[in-house]
Amino acid sequence: MTTVADGTKAVVDTSDADGAADEAALAMAIDDLAGDAPAGPQGEEEVSETTAPLSADEIAVELAAGAALAAAAAARDRAAGTSGTKAGAKAAGRTAGRAEPEADGSDAPEAAPKAAPGDPEAGGTGALPVTLPAPLRHSGDVIGGRYRLEECISQTETFSSWRAVDEKLRRAVGVHLMAAGHQRSRAVLAAAKSAALLGDPRFVQVLDAVQEGELVYVVREWLPDASDLAKLLADGPLEPYDAYQMVRQVTDAIATAHRRGQAHLRLTPRCVLRTEGGQYRINGIAVDAALRGLPVDDSADSELTDTRAIGVLLYAALTHRWPFPEDRYDLQGLPKGLGQVPPDQVRAGVHKGLAELAARTLCEPPHHPNSISTPEELARAIALMPRIRQPETELPAFTPPRRNPPAQSSPPAAAPPTGHGPTFHGPLPYPQRPRRRRLRRVLKATAWTVALAAVGFSSWQLVGQLRDSGRTPGHPDAAVTLPETAHPQVGTPVPGPPAGTPVEIADVKSFNPLGDSPESVPRLPLTHDGNPDTTWTTLDYKNPLQMIKEGTGLLVDLGSPQQVGSVNVQFVGSTKVELRVPTNQSATAPGRPGDYRVVAQSTGAQADLKPEAPLTTRYLLIWMTDLPKDGGVWHGQVSEIKVTG
Repeated sequence: MTTVADGTKAVVDTSDADGAADEAALAMAIDDLAGDAPAGPQGEEEVSETTAPLSADEIAVELAAGAALAAAAAARDRAAGTSGTKAGAKAAGRTAGRAEPEADGSDAPEAAPKAAPGDPEAGGTGALPVTLPAPLRHSGDVIGGRYRLEECISQTETFSSWRAVDEKLRRAVGVHLMAAGHQRSRAVLAAAKSAALLGDPRFVQVLDAVQEGELVYVVREWLPDASDLAKLLADGPLEPYDAYQMVRQVTDAIATAHRRGQAHLRLTPRCVLRTEGGQYRINGIAVDAALRGLPVDDSADSELTDTRAIGVLLYAALTHRWPFPEDRYDLQGLPKGLGQVPPDQVRAGVHKGLAELAARTLCEPPHHPNSISTPEELARAIALMPRIRQPETELPAFTPPRRNPPAQSSPPAAAPPTGHGPTFHGPLPYPQRPRRRRLRRVLKATAWTVALAAVGFSSWQLVGQLRDSGRTPGHPDAAVTLPETAHPQVGTPVPGPPAGTPVEIADVKSFNPLGDSPESVPRLPLTHDGNPDTTWTTLDYKNPLQMIKEGTGLLVDLGSPQQVGSVNVQFVGSTKVELRVPTNQSATAPGRPGDYRVVAQSTGAQADLKPEAPLTTRYLLIWMTDLPKDGGVWHGQVSEIKVTG
């Protein structure tokens, strides 16, 4: 197995062959296929809606089996005195995956192991050909009776990629074409069908995967308005906020895919697309690797491969350099022999937190002691980072319009100086009007003064009422002794801020007493970070929550007893939720769901939980009893929690 420059892996045939003949044949094949990376008209760079181009290493992997076997067969035939014609025929047969008997009766090495007769995976016909040309198609051809091919955007020896039109639904789609007899065809179909079941909107969706006669085709979404990361980096590195959004969204999506048993294995700048709304979509989940013949490793290797690939994307976004010696995707590589260097040593002014994250992802010990090897670890590290805020757009300063004096038909003749009194030249200037900005400031100051006066007057009245209420009627000097309580009772209104005032959340904890452990602890701060794009996620459940346990939730700590008028919770997907408060107030929160009572409930993606009357409490329990289904599993996602008085 060989690791190529961008972190992907491929199988290489290591059969012994004549060294000189092997190198010559491989060099000729690479020269012939130097254009394997697709080019548009007039040699234009490929558009974003395609798979990533092959590197030189991947081209070598692609041709190693066929070229090496052909050279070895030719050398053996020359040694045995076999005619060149027969040697060429035998070499061609081996390249296609068919074993020809040697002179001594033994079988030559094959590019792939032959399946046993009756093997259902091989249809009982033996191994499929290692190489088989991509089906020849032209613009205007119709595939599957509905997909009309418009433009070929990628062409390799194995497959071709097209922009097409779904004539049935009248929409643009992308289509991969491959010969059904190719050895990779079954893996491509299996990967496409598995990706289609993922159902995560953060991935470009696979719409169809069919074998029809001698043709295999995979149909996917087409995003004409999206730009891939390679195109975004054409003008320079990304700003810290944009790089943070990219790595956060891509990592969350890849971590979710791995939790569901999926891996990408070929995550490159061509596969990461940013829409006009700033959302990132990932193209080619599992399918790109199958098309290129990259093997699906065990889960540990797959997680490491995808994690390193995300680190490469972040490194390129921060430094505008490819973190390997070769140049890729119009990015200059690092000098040879430099090794693993953190981003902030390559380019000045790199965000320290993001540079540290990229170093931990790419640099192995001893270059970095706290390396990250799984997408889940990377997601936790991103969640613990200080949030990078979007830079505010500066508005241009307001300039008041200039007023010109009224035009005169003919200027009056200037009187000659007489030496008595002042002499005026031209009309008097208009008095300057006050600037609007100054007027707005005066209005704001007046409004604040009025508001503060109203608050002070209300406070004075409230203090007077409290003093009057503490005296017994008929005995103005006799004070009433009230019972002392450590904490106000739930439901007892106490003087507090005006209704609708935001209440600060001190802490949020996972409340899962009926489960094995807390859920997604590193992402808990995202529930009240003020950014609805960040989410806290429960565990994935294979069955509806009601079949497993009573519910799961979040315990909101306000720091001290506060007056609560409403709680707003934003979910991803329709969620059934209850707002609960402790039955008995205490300094610590109860640990069982039965120790809380329901004061409000809702169903939907936007939950406005309002008790019948304002209540005073320190702890609030967001208790979810029904979670939405997403891609074959049930899980809940909370974007933001807001508490108001």
